[in-house]
Amino acid sequence: MTIRYKRLSEQAVAPVKAHSTDAGFDLTVSRITTELNECGQLVLVYHTDLALEIPEGWYGAIVPRSSISKKSVRQCNAPGTVDAGYRGEVTVKMMSTTDVVPSVYKIGERFAQLLILPVPEVDFVESEELSESDRGEGGYGSTGDNDLSSATTGSDGYPEKKS
Repeated sequence: MTIRYKRLSEQAVAPVKAHSTDAGFDLTVSRITTELNECGQLVLVYHTDLALEIPEGWYGAIVPRSSISKKSVRQCNAPGTVDAGYRGEVTVKMMSTTDVVPSVYKIGERFAQLLILPVPEVDFVESEELSESDRGEGGYGSTGDNDLSSATTGSDGYPEKKS
C-alpha cells in the first residue's frame, strides 16, 4: 500500500516506523499551539505539518506512544481518526493531567503513532429481537473480577510489586 503525504512546512517529518515489525508509524511534533476547550481548559495542539492521502477503504488511527507514561498529558480523543477523504493537516490535541507545570512533548520529538486500518463494509439491519449471548445486557464492569480477596497486598494495603 502506498500513502501519499504532503509537507505543509519545512519542519514536517515523514511518518516512520522505528522497527519494520512495528504496527504504528511515529509522528513528530513540528510545532505546538494552544486553544481553550468549551470549559476554558488549556488544550495543547501538536502539529505534524503533514497532510495524508489515505486510500478509500482505510483510515488512520492516531494513538499515544508508550512514552506518554513519562509525560503529564493525555490525548483528548484517543484514538483520533483520520478518514480517507480528509486532506487537512494531521494534528493531535492533548490536555495536562496535572495542575502544576506539566511534562510535555517538545518540537522534534515523536509523540504519537499512526495506525493504518481497514474500514469494513457494514449494513445495519433493524430487528425486533437479538440473539442470546453469555454477557446479555451486562454493562460497564459487568465482566470484571470484583473479588479482590485473592490479590496479594503489602502491609501498606497496596498491591505488591512483582519481581
